Amino acid sequence: MFSFSGLFLGLLIFIMSVLAYFLPSFVAYGRNHNNSNAILALNFFLGWTFIGWVVSLVWALTNNVKH
Repeated sequence: MFSFSGLFLGLLIFIMSVLAYFLPSFVAYGRNHNNSNAILALNFFLGWTFIGWVVSLVWALTNNVKH
């Protein structure tokens, strides 16, 4: 039988995974980082590797923001 609770849980896990994947980009845009587009590109193309995700997060947290 079809389970709505299973579908809901699967959808919730998918949404949380996408949000976690793009966390460095959200941080960069939220901080008005000068290189936010480059951070998004790095996150999109190399975020699936743990190293690419960590590098983009560290880059997003650097003090290079628009004043």
